[in-house]
Amino acid sequence: MKSTSLRLAAMGGALALIAATSACGSSTKTVDQQAGTGSGAGSLVGVTMPTMSSERWIHDGDNIKAALEKQGYQVDLQYAQDDIPTQANQIENQITKGAKVLIVASIDGKSLTSQVQQAADRKIPVISYDRLILNSPNVDYYATFDNFKVGVEQATSLLTGLGLKKADGSAGDATGPFNVELFAGSPDDNNATFFFNGAMSVLKPYLDKGTLVVKSGQKDFGTVAVLRWDAAAAQRRMEDVITSSYGGGAHVQGVLSPFDGMSIGILSALRSNGYGSATQPYPIVTGQDAQVPSVKSIIAGEQYSTVYKDTRQLADVAVKMADAVLKGGKPEINNPGDYDNGKKVVPTFTLPVVTVDKANYQKVLIDSGYLTADQIR
Repeated sequence: MKSTSLRLAAMGGALALIAATSACGSSTKTVDQQAGTGSGAGSLVGVTMPTMSSERWIHDGDNIKAALEKQGYQVDLQYAQDDIPTQANQIENQITKGAKVLIVASIDGKSLTSQVQQAADRKIPVISYDRLILNSPNVDYYATFDNFKVGVEQATSLLTGLGLKKADGSAGDATGPFNVELFAGSPDDNNATFFFNGAMSVLKPYLDKGTLVVKSGQKDFGTVAVLRWDAAAAQRRMEDVITSSYGGGAHVQGVLSPFDGMSIGILSALRSNGYGSATQPYPIVTGQDAQVPSVKSIIAGEQYSTVYKDTRQLADVAVKMADAVLKGGKPEINNPGDYDNGKKVVPTFTLPVVTVDKANYQKVLIDSGYLTADQIR
């Protein structure tokens, strides 16, 4: 990844894009009349999301669909329920229906090379949405967040919660050693590697010095990754780690969790093993996506933090990309070099992220309108 200064520049570009507005004139032409033009209101846009089991993806799909329809486009929005063949079929059907651009949040970044080749054969642009499609030259653009920074934020929050860092970034008063356990996201999701690498760039010096101790010994990505970001699998792994590595009065004091759904599962395993009492408090547990159950958990003093990614802004970026290519133009990007999918470096627009904890959830989530007060009561 690039230097901090470049990331700050990318954030500035993101905010500038979000502030901009665009409009698309209306048209009474049908999709068939539009065929071959590749532009204009009324064109069909295929949107495929991984699952409806996570509230995050529901919001993403709804936001994209509403914004595209507001600009006069037709939208075929599909959810694949984390089933790879289903998602492949959905994309093929959208191509058959005459979609003029595809917005795809893949389940498995390596599984859609045939489908995006079909799209390329018909000159249909493909926009990867938050999860990069891998091993294909036929991915035209990528809309995402600063994924390396997500991991940096999670690790920094873990250190802050343990007292090894202060909120201003300076050294904290705690000295450790602290027992921590590491979790990573799905190995078939390119983002999971960025998150983990970002986190380890912060944690490694503390692990090397023995300030942080992983009693299970499980530190490499392949060992700690959880397929499909599954909460139940994360819960089982946490239970196994406690059983195998935390006898004799030892306690888990911190958990690097990359996703709120997994964090809830991890906390459940901890709770069933006696954590959450006055004598054995919950460890510092991180997360991502600011999902309602985790925000409630943070307010209750269980989960420590989450990384907030404003999916309204990401939907706005993806819609602007689709609108630009449908009008024969080139979308704005702010990250031309960081995201190599194995076959090409994909032109990308990245958005900033924010750590949310008990101290700032009101300002960041409620005051911004991302969540309502009623949702988290």
